[in-house]
Amino acid sequence: MPATPHRRRKLRRSVTGVAVLAATAGVFAAALPAGASPTAPEAGDRAEFGHGRTVDVQLLSFNDLHGNLQPPQGSSGNVTELQPDGTTKAIPAGGVEYLATALRKARKGHPYSITAAGGDMIGGSPLLSGLFHDEPTIEALNKLDLDVTAVGNHEFDEGAVELGRMQNGGCHPKEGCYEEGKTFPGADFPYLAANVTDEKTGKPILKPYVVWERKGVKIGFIGVTLEGTPDIVTADGVKGLKFHDEVETINKYTKELNRKGVKSVVALIHEGGMPTAPSYNYDCDSAGPGAGISGPIVDIAKNVSPQVDALVTGHTHQAYACSIPDPAGQPRTVTSAASFGRLYTDTTLTYDRDTDDIVRTSVTSANHVVHREQRKARDMTKLIKRWDKLAAPIANRPVGYISADIPGRGATSYETPLGDLITDAQLEALAPADKGGARLALMNPGGIRSDLAFKASGAEGDGVVTYGESFTVQPFTNMMTVIDLTGEQLLTALRQQVSGANAAQPKILQVSRGFTYTLDLTKTGADRIVTDSVRLDGEPIDPAKTYRVAMNEFLSGGGDGFPVLKEGKNKLVGASDLDVLNAYLGAHSSAQSPLAPPKADRITIVK
Repeated sequence: MPATPHRRRKLRRSVTGVAVLAATAGVFAAALPAGASPTAPEAGDRAEFGHGRTVDVQLLSFNDLHGNLQPPQGSSGNVTELQPDGTTKAIPAGGVEYLATALRKARKGHPYSITAAGGDMIGGSPLLSGLFHDEPTIEALNKLDLDVTAVGNHEFDEGAVELGRMQNGGCHPKEGCYEEGKTFPGADFPYLAANVTDEKTGKPILKPYVVWERKGVKIGFIGVTLEGTPDIVTADGVKGLKFHDEVETINKYTKELNRKGVKSVVALIHEGGMPTAPSYNYDCDSAGPGAGISGPIVDIAKNVSPQVDALVTGHTHQAYACSIPDPAGQPRTVTSAASFGRLYTDTTLTYDRDTDDIVRTSVTSANHVVHREQRKARDMTKLIKRWDKLAAPIANRPVGYISADIPGRGATSYETPLGDLITDAQLEALAPADKGGARLALMNPGGIRSDLAFKASGAEGDGVVTYGESFTVQPFTNMMTVIDLTGEQLLTALRQQVSGANAAQPKILQVSRGFTYTLDLTKTGADRIVTDSVRLDGEPIDPAKTYRVAMNEFLSGGGDGFPVLKEGKNKLVGASDLDVLNAYLGAHSSAQSPLAPPKADRITIVK
């Protein structure tokens, strides 16, 4: 069955909110679409719109799509399912053609249905979307009938001006329109950024909240990103912006909504947690409400106003549907649907018409797999083919050959084979004296966005790495840098992997060949780094000696919780990380002699 026409569905519910406020360079001055007023239901639907005291509202949600319109490649395209006998099973999942079908099926029989997202819809995207500055993904989300989303940190990858274009439309300021006679329409759903303000005006750069309303049912949605966004986005991406505390912001706008008569509130938060088990259907409340989850979202959930009825979260790319006690000690639903469109969450919010509030004790929530055995949505297939045709001349160009899968994003270990390959490529490119004289290379794990799959989608034969696939791994086009670091600064960087901003969720840097050390997980904080084990080419690191170290510009700017790297001196800027990776693949592989996965044996783990 074809999907209900997008505009028709939009007319059957209403989204309202405060006016858009001015932002950097005035880019957000244009008004956001507020939706149309609800109309009376068609005759055949009237029986569905009960007028009893309570009504069940369906909340469908997902997060961290990152422009993955096609099924994610390699192990990044699987979800782990816990089986009745205690074993686990990997299930291929994801792809917007399947996500659209799953959401449309889920909405059937639910006259009160909202679709919301927890941020990072774009940014860090595969080539099919990233090559066109994520216009294809916004088009797909429009077709998905997304009602509202929070901004995530990756929405700021290209800065506030480009985020404004994503919302309001218009052709790219440098590249123009990608299709003759077609102007990018922008998102017809509101992006919410309650805790992101303009440094000069102090006002939110986008709507802080919207109110979904249908047949007298009103639910407010407040959207925030993590306060630490400036630490994980390039300086240019957040220039002129301030990021505020998530809890304080949500509580502030919850009070404002309450004053306006909106008693039911959902917070869309681009910050998350880590469940005890990786399976999407793991019961994180089995040992008590919220006992099976840790990380930043726990403290946020415990301090957000009890007037907020549910939290849709993201950022950590994990799957959970938990109940974390609110400040009053009452369990409250907190959910996340992994990433890349592999899952969606279905939450039932029971709305009491007498109190205009959600009956919290009746809220239920569960994650569902976007499996690939279901029929593809024809309109999404058409959209992908249209953009794929435009991208094909670049995307299908071979850049190298591999003999087996090289796990990166989908790996479960701290050190990954793809991380080793990337750092080796960076070291080789920047080791020559005239290129920087690097002795070692470091790579942030979050910058590795996928695996390199031996059997990848597309027309190329097994083992062929195309430009599109390497772009999917390194989509940010970060420029490479080489800086001077003392041995002590280098040791400090290693300690910052597991302390400070990274204490709760370690960010283990990938390291190039010849650099080795031991990570002792039986200890805590910075003590996890065994100092006397750190060696370069077999020699202990000398704290007083200076070393030339290669890394991308994001890391050398102190990103991802590594402030010591910002202290590096004598910076030399080189080629982009993607160009460096492609050059290495071209130089070290051929159809007759493909590249084998590195052993990932540079970091010794003690458990």
